[in-house]
Amino acid sequence: MARGSESPFGSSHSLLTLLMLKSCWLLGSASQKPTGMAESQQLLQEYAHSIRLDGDIILGGLFPVHARGERGAPCGELKKEKGIHRLEAMLFAIDLINKDPELLPNVTLGARILDTCSRDTYALEQSLTFVQALIERDGSDVRCTNGEPPIFAKPDKVVGVIGASASSVSIMVANILRLFKIPQISYASTAPELSDNTRYDFFSRVVPPDSYQAQAMLDIVMAMGWNYVSTLASEGNYGESGVEAFVQISRESGGVCIAQSPKIPREPRPGEFDKIVLRLLETPNARAVIMFANEDDIRRVLDAAKRNNLTGHFLWVGSDSWGSKISPVVQQERVAEGAVTILPKRASVDAFDRYFKSRSLSNNRRNVWFAEFWEENFGCKLGMHGKRPGSPKKCTGLEKVGRDSTYEQEGKVQFVMDAVYAMAHALHHMHRELCAGYPGLCPRMASIDGKELLAHIRAVNFNGSAGTPVIFNENGDAPGRYDIFQYQINNKSTAEYKIIGQWTNQLHLNMEALQWSAVDSFLPTSVCSLPCRTGERKKVVKGVPCCWHCERCEGYHYQSSEFTCDLCSYERRPNQNRTGCQPIPIIKLEWYSPWALVPVFISVLGIIATTFVIVTFVRYNDTPIVRASGREMSYVLLTGIFLCYIVTFPMIAAPDIAVCSFRRIFLGLGMCFSYAALLTKTNRIHRIFEQGSKAVTAPRFISPASQLIITFLLISVQLLGVLVWFAADPPHTFVDYGEQRTQDPDNARGVLKCDISDLSLICSLGYSILLMVTCTVYAIKTRSVPETFNEAKPIGFTMYTTCIIWLAFIPIFFGTAQSAERVSPVEQQWPTEAGLHVACVAGFPKPSIVALHLLRQSFSNGGMQWHYRGY
Repeated sequence: MARGSESPFGSSHSLLTLLMLKSCWLLGSASQKPTGMAESQQLLQEYAHSIRLDGDIILGGLFPVHARGERGAPCGELKKEKGIHRLEAMLFAIDLINKDPELLPNVTLGARILDTCSRDTYALEQSLTFVQALIERDGSDVRCTNGEPPIFAKPDKVVGVIGASASSVSIMVANILRLFKIPQISYASTAPELSDNTRYDFFSRVVPPDSYQAQAMLDIVMAMGWNYVSTLASEGNYGESGVEAFVQISRESGGVCIAQSPKIPREPRPGEFDKIVLRLLETPNARAVIMFANEDDIRRVLDAAKRNNLTGHFLWVGSDSWGSKISPVVQQERVAEGAVTILPKRASVDAFDRYFKSRSLSNNRRNVWFAEFWEENFGCKLGMHGKRPGSPKKCTGLEKVGRDSTYEQEGKVQFVMDAVYAMAHALHHMHRELCAGYPGLCPRMASIDGKELLAHIRAVNFNGSAGTPVIFNENGDAPGRYDIFQYQINNKSTAEYKIIGQWTNQLHLNMEALQWSAVDSFLPTSVCSLPCRTGERKKVVKGVPCCWHCERCEGYHYQSSEFTCDLCSYERRPNQNRTGCQPIPIIKLEWYSPWALVPVFISVLGIIATTFVIVTFVRYNDTPIVRASGREMSYVLLTGIFLCYIVTFPMIAAPDIAVCSFRRIFLGLGMCFSYAALLTKTNRIHRIFEQGSKAVTAPRFISPASQLIITFLLISVQLLGVLVWFAADPPHTFVDYGEQRTQDPDNARGVLKCDISDLSLICSLGYSILLMVTCTVYAIKTRSVPETFNEAKPIGFTMYTTCIIWLAFIPIFFGTAQSAERVSPVEQQWPTEAGLHVACVAGFPKPSIVALHLLRQSFSNGGMQWHYRGY
C-alpha cells in the first residue's frame, strides 16, 4: 500500500465524484427542486439504515448489526449480541457522558451509527458518510437527470469514529479515515497489522493486539509442555495476522514447532471442514490446535471433528474470537471439552445490564434495528411487515428482556464503553485547552483538528468501566490483559467456561484448575517426540527442531547437554545415568587375594627354610665343616636368598613412597647378593684349579676376607645404581587407567602402581642377570673338577636352570607388558613376583647341600675336613 495521501481506493478526486453522485441520488429531485417535506423524506431514506443522534459533537459508530449476506445480499441475519448489545453500549455511554457535569460540561455528544453487515466492502461504502462534510462539493459539472443542479443537505461532521469490530473492516475503514484525519478507536479489532503506525496512524484500540494474544497463547502452550502444534485460521486479516504473529513469536522463542497451518476459506465449499479436520489428523502427535477463526468457523470445525469421531483427540486453544462464547459450542460440548480459550480481561458492567433490560419498543425508538431485535429475541412478529413472517406468535410489546428471554451481557460491551469514554476524555482535554472557561463549544473547536484530537486520544489515562486503566502506547494499542478460560463439563454434565488463569505481560496459570476429558485424565501431550531418557541425547530431525531421535551416550561418553555427549576425562567414567562423570575406582593387590596368598605362602615357606638353614649354620658356626665350606660366603648367600623372599611383601603391599622405595632397593638386591656370592665362589674354585695346573703356589685373594671384599664390591655396584636411580627419578606412585580400560565403563578400574618403568626394571635386574651369566660361565668352566669337590656341580646345575627360567621369564613378562590383552592388575604384578620366587627357589639348593654336609659331619670322622680344604 502506498503511504502518505494515497490509498488503495483511489485518489481524493475519485472519492469526491462518488460522493457527489451519491448525494444526487439521495437528495436530488428527479423533476423539480424538492420542497422541505420531500427533503425530509429523502433524509429519512438515507437514515433508514443508520442511527442519528443530534449533538454539538458527532461521533461515528460502526457495528456488525447484521451478519454477512448470502447470494449477493449485503446483509444477513441480525446479530443480537455482537450487534445490538455493542450498539446499545455506545448509546448508553453517550447518555452517561451527556449527563456527567464533570465530563464535557455544556457540550452534548451526538452519534451517527452505521451497520457494517460484517463485510469490509459494505462497511467501506457506509463509512463514506463520515467524510462527506469534509469534502468541498463543486456541483457545477454535475446535473441530476432532469437537468437541475443537485441540492446538498448539510451532512453531519463526524470528529471521530468508534469501531469497527472485525479487523478486516477496521483496516478498510482506517484507510479512508486517515486521508481525512478522522481518529478511530476500535473496541474489538485485534489484528497486529493495525499496530503499524505508519499506515494506520489515526487508528487506536482499547483491546490489545493479537501480538499480545499470540504471546499469551504461546505461553499457555509452553506451560502445558506442548511443543508440536497446528494452527488454524479463517481467511482474512484477523485469522491470518493472528496465526502469523503466533508463528513468528514461536519461531523466535524456539520452543514450539508448527506441524501445519491450514486456512478456512471465506466461502467454504461443502465438505471443506471435513477435509480440514482430516488434514489436521495427518500429524496425530500435534494434538493441540491454535485457532484464530471467527465463531461461525469454530462451530463448523467442532462439528466436523464430531462427525469424524475425533471427540477428545484435539486440544483446542482458541483466541478471543472464541473466548467464552456459547454459540460455537452449542450441542458440541463433548468435542469442545477441555478447550483453552483467551479473552481480553473484562468485567460485566452492571449499569448496562439495568439499562438494557429496561429497553422496550416504546422507549428505544432511536435504535432503528431494535424492532428487528425484539422479534428475534422473543420469537414473535410485529405487525404485517415484521421481519419474521413465519412466526405464529405476535409480539405484544410488553415483553421484557431478561424476563421473557435469556440475557447475558456480550463480552465487548465494556470495551465499547471504554472507546466512547476515551474519545470523550480526549475531547474534554482538548476543550479545556482550547476553550478554557468558555461554556459549550468555543469558536476554536468549531472545526476540530483531527491530528490534535489524535494527540489527546493517545494521552488519555483513566479508569474504564471495569475499573482497569485505559491507556494507549505510541502505536495506539492497549496493554495486554487477558483472562484464560477452559471449557469444562462438571459432574452434573453441565458445561461452562471456567477461569483458570490470567496473562498480564506474563502468564499466571492455575494448573490444578485444569480439567480434561475422560480420554485424558492427566495433562495430555502434544509433542512430536517424547523426551529422551537420562543419558540420551537428542538428534534433531533436519528442519523440525521439535522432532528428534534419542541416542544413548555410549562408551565413556556422558550427556553434557540436551543435544551432545562428551567424553569423560581419562581418569573418570560416566555415572549410572550418564549425566556426568565420576572417578574410576582405584584398585590394588589385596592381601586376601589368591594372587597374593600364593606368593606369600611360598615366601613364608622359603623364609622358614632359609631361617632354618641360618640357624643350623649359626649353631654349628665353629665346626670344621662350616669353616671349611666358607661360612662367610654362605652367610652372604643366605642373606641374598632371605632378601629374595622378603621382597614379596613390599611387592604386594599397597604402593606409597616408602613401599616404592623398598621395591627399588630390594628388587635386585637379593639376587645381587646371591649371584655375587656364587660368582665369587665359582671364580675362586676356577682360579684354584687353574693355578694348580700351572704352579704349586696358591692364587691371590682366596682368603675369606678377600672373598667378602670382592662380594661387597660387586654388591656395591648394584647399590650405586639404585642411588643414581633415586636421584634421577625419585620414587612415587601413579594410577594406571589404561591397563583396565574396558569397553564397558562399569568394569573400568585404575590400578595403583609404583612408577617403575620397564626400562628401569631392566636396568635394575640387568646387573643381577650379568652376574648370573658370568657365574654360569664359571660354573661351566669348573664342571670338570674332581668329583670329591662336589659343590661345583650343584652350583652349575643351579645356574643352568636359573638361566633357562630367566630366558623364559623375560620375554613372557615384557611381552605381556606390551600386550593390550591384559586382564587384571593382579596378573600383571604376578610375573615379577613369580620370577623372583623362581629365582630364589633356583638358588635354594646351595644351602641345602651345605646343610646335608653339616648333617653328615655328625656321622663322619675328621677326614671329612680334607674334602673341603680346597674351598
